[in-house]
Amino acid sequence: MNALHQAPIGEAYTGLSSEELDRRIAAAKERLGRDLVILGHHYQRDDVIAFADHRGDSLKLARIAAELDARYIVFCGVHFMAETADILTADEQIVVLPDLNAGCSMADMAAIEDVEVCWDLLTEQFGDTIIPVTYVNSTAAIKAFVGQRGGLVCTSSNAEKVFAYAWAQKKRILFLPDEHLGRNTGAAFGLSLSEMAVYDPQEMALAYPHGEGDPRLILWKGHCSVHQRFEPHHVHEVRRRYPGIRVLVHPECRYETVQLADACGSTEFIIRTVKQAPPGTKWAIGTEHNLVNRLAQEHPEQFILSLNERICPCLTMNRIDRPHLLWALENLVAGTPHNVIRVEPEVARWARVAIDRMLALA
Repeated sequence: MNALHQAPIGEAYTGLSSEELDRRIAAAKERLGRDLVILGHHYQRDDVIAFADHRGDSLKLARIAAELDARYIVFCGVHFMAETADILTADEQIVVLPDLNAGCSMADMAAIEDVEVCWDLLTEQFGDTIIPVTYVNSTAAIKAFVGQRGGLVCTSSNAEKVFAYAWAQKKRILFLPDEHLGRNTGAAFGLSLSEMAVYDPQEMALAYPHGEGDPRLILWKGHCSVHQRFEPHHVHEVRRRYPGIRVLVHPECRYETVQLADACGSTEFIIRTVKQAPPGTKWAIGTEHNLVNRLAQEHPEQFILSLNERICPCLTMNRIDRPHLLWALENLVAGTPHNVIRVEPEVARWARVAIDRMLALA
């Protein structure tokens, strides 16, 4: 995450009523006009996403950011998303993250220093047979590392397409930082689990949990703290309680959970699947709570619940609230932007290479 820390915004914002927050956010948006675009990730809370000019998953928002000409881009998401927006926009454009504490625990699991050590160890063992691929849920430094070494970025929407490209270049993929998305994508290609190894940055060593072999996919030991909590017993339990229910999960979930599900796909896939389902369909959805609850509200003709109703929403996504959004917007109105996300030029250059390789596959 960014080394900067969020300054307290004070009771002048946190003490406002819901009505006053809505009124002043709307007023600030009107004052800024065409100079402002607000991007909102699907996992944002409802009262924040309501003010987004565009909403989407990581891939959709990356494509939108690359085409924007607004002076100010306020990103209601997490830090790596705002970094990606800065990388894809012009130097004169300003990207703002309303709360600098909105990070991503998964992205933080792959520090650049640890990845460099991993790369040295793997290339010593396997030679020039590896191409690195990073999930978009990673820091700009990791994206740049991948770009410099011929690799590229992926999202959960296009991981299979990216893997196909990567394997056409080299025999092996090093995938980071989410081992579950990597394992599920490899399995979708028919790769056996014995062809997948796991690199543990704490141990600085490869592990072969399914039998040692000649790995074609090397997975970084990392995970999403929300999606990892959807477990196989939740699938069995929800089917016992609700006969005929369909289980729909995100590929950041555990391999064992995905294997039991009826369907697996990106955030946009989940939304599209629910929208296209006939009335009366019953769903247990394994992804972030804000999105599941929103889908339930938007589709009362269907029965929708979380696959694990006891987990909390993504805590870092929920850092972005209306007081912080208003504070960020009113600073822009005053001509004093705060929480500006700037990626160092050389890092941005190579990260852009990795991202552009991904976007070119579309």
